[in-house]
Amino acid sequence: MFVIIGMFVVLGAIVAGYLLEHGNLLVLLQPAELVIIGGAALGTLLIANPLPMIIRILKGVLGCLKASPYSKAFYLETLKMLYDLFTRARRQGLTTLEADLENPSESPVFSNSPKFLADHHALEFVCDTLRTHVAGASSPFELDQLMELDLEIHHQESQGPISSLSTVADSLPGLGIVAAVLGVVITMGALGGPPEEIGHKVAAALVGTFLGILLCYGFIGPMAACMAKQNDEQANYLQFLRVGIYSFIRGDSPIISIEYARRSVRSDVRPKFQEAEAYCRNNNATADKAAQEAAA
Repeated sequence: MFVIIGMFVVLGAIVAGYLLEHGNLLVLLQPAELVIIGGAALGTLLIANPLPMIIRILKGVLGCLKASPYSKAFYLETLKMLYDLFTRARRQGLTTLEADLENPSESPVFSNSPKFLADHHALEFVCDTLRTHVAGASSPFELDQLMELDLEIHHQESQGPISSLSTVADSLPGLGIVAAVLGVVITMGALGGPPEEIGHKVAAALVGTFLGILLCYGFIGPMAACMAKQNDEQANYLQFLRVGIYSFIRGDSPIISIEYARRSVRSDVRPKFQEAEAYCRNNNATADKAAQEAAA
């Protein structure tokens, strides 16, 4: 929402200032210049990136138009899910988690966290780590190193679309100059004609430079920065999961494990201690239901 508002603010401020200087908006309507700049920018994107990367860039841009999913309520929901999962493992043993880890969508624990289930990377991160822990193949320290490696690879992958979009943004002023030079070439061919026609062609050429700089610093560059912030939020969420899981696999109680996880959340969306404890303990029906099913 704020991205869309920001775009309107950028356009509104430029148009309002231009009109205050008694400018003619029709002069800025130069479809040919936009085709040259936009088409060339799209071409550079296609040259520099394979199809999967372009798809990820499009998903990242569309994601900027949505509200961030990593809210305080989402962290509370995840804390409850972790508490239920850890409590079930403590009461019934680690092997009882195998069914949950193999079929998360049918798990009585994971099914109560639809937002978590929708995040396939976070789901795989938790399930793969706990599956390795259940197998008993690694020590807590080794599992922590494994989680760190996973987060590092994910961070490198998430930077790809941002870097590619930033490269396109950096190329836009130069492409605007290309459009302006082409306009000057056309203008030179019209020398000797009416002054009004020459003036119109010069204005069209200058609009190319204007559009290149505007798209770079007013839209594409800020969009890449927005994608970077969203990736930081996702990285913080995965780090939050890592801290909670590591605390559990090294032997801490479920409530202490989620406290470690809670402390790793950034302050603006971090639930308070009493809030997280009450939410987890008073909503632990999932673990009780799982225990009853196992006993039956």
